[in-house]
Amino acid sequence: MMYKATGNIRAIQILLGHSKIENTVRYLGVDVEDALLLAERTEILR
Repeated sequence: MMYKATGNIRAIQILLGHSKIENTVRYLGVDVEDALLLAERTEILR
């Protein structure tokens, strides 16, 4: 619900305690490409 409301995968990653964004993506069931695009927009990946 939080992901759909905010689109903020990083916040979900922190709340779930995942060390890798890939784990959060898998948990949420979102497309990896979409997740990486969102991560880049929020400057998670450098």
